[in-house]
Amino acid sequence: MKSVVVSALACLATLLPVAASAQPNAAAAKPAAKAPVRKKAPPAPVEVPLPAATGEQNAAASMTLFGDYACEFNQTVKVSMNPKYDGYIDVSFGKRQWTMKPVLSSTGALRLEDVKGQTLMLQIAHKSMLMDVKLGQRLVDECQSEKQMEAKRAYEAQQAMGGGATPGLLQADPPPQR
Repeated sequence: MKSVVVSALACLATLLPVAASAQPNAAAAKPAAKAPVRKKAPPAPVEVPLPAATGEQNAAASMTLFGDYACEFNQTVKVSMNPKYDGYIDVSFGKRQWTMKPVLSSTGALRLEDVKGQTLMLQIAHKSMLMDVKLGQRLVDECQSEKQMEAKRAYEAQQAMGGGATPGLLQADPPPQR
């Protein structure tokens, strides 16, 4: 019986070095972990050169109210000249910026039309509004530059003093006095 145990231990002793050397080989047999695949950054969009501004466009650009606008819900819009293209305007809202072409409308409002057709900014005497024309939604409204605030204060002061503009097309004429 002792001889059986001794021979079994002898067999185990001879197999231990084989088993110990098999473990590193087992690790080597596993495929190496692949390096993480890095996605290539998308190529920068190609900037298409804008056509030269017309005389009408330059005239409309000179009528644009530049600067920071205070808008509803404590939002701000910034309107500035485009540094690369004369007669074009840059409009910034949040983290977005658009290059706009100024167009004077038949109603007297100034339209700043996004050259990519996504947005539109309307400027009238007392306020401005920025719209997403593709979605048909206002991005921000009740925006006022310093000049628009001054025009609104002057209008309100005129109204408070009883001096108003002549009735408009859709306003009723005051009744005649007898």
